Amino acid sequence: MKPVVIFGIGEFAEIAWYYFVHDAEATVRAFTVDAAYINGDTFHGAPLVAFAEVSQRFPPEDHDLFVAVGYTRLNALRAERCTQAKAMGYSLRTYVSSKATVWPDLSVGENCFVLEDNTIQPFVRIGDNVTLWCGNHVGHHARIGNNCFITSHAVISGGVSIGDNCFIGVNATIRDHVRIGRAAVIGAGALVTRDVPDEGVMSQPAAELSKVPSSRLRRL
Repeated sequence: MKPVVIFGIGEFAEIAWYYFVHDAEATVRAFTVDAAYINGDTFHGAPLVAFAEVSQRFPPEDHDLFVAVGYTRLNALRAERCTQAKAMGYSLRTYVSSKATVWPDLSVGENCFVLEDNTIQPFVRIGDNVTLWCGNHVGHHARIGNNCFITSHAVISGGVSIGDNCFIGVNATIRDHVRIGRAAVIGAGALVTRDVPDEGVMSQPAAELSKVPSSRLRRL
């Protein structure tokens, strides 16, 4: 297995470094970001280099690359860096936690990041550049497109189809065989029982702050 170069120095990159080192037993050889964001010579003890120079110092023949960028611009920024890294000749590493529940037929693309306690049932297909944060349920025969970000404790029921560049918020629930269109946003706690069009937004009203302070609550 080749050592890994991680694109990013934010919280996502730090989490990726931790999981690659402590679970995947990978060697993280370097970090890289756009030159404007260089803020030192190292990050977590590894060299920090400008993205424009990374292929010269850590050539793609000897290293894989993982793009650890969040859902900025509905995952478009992460997708752009993946495209650029592949143009440089890098293979993009995928991480699936050893503490995720998966089956041998799982189809998962490149530059994916699947954290612990995800339950992914048989016949699921996951595209490229997909992040599944911890604790999600992905039901049988579900399809997740490219460049998606699924946060934590979402329920994606059987036969659901999720288009490219979607965002699924914490505790969202999607009923079986629903189609989620491209670049859709499903907000935290939303219950989705019907198809969502391209660029559609489904949101659950946020809880409101009570006018009664906690000191006046009688049953606490």
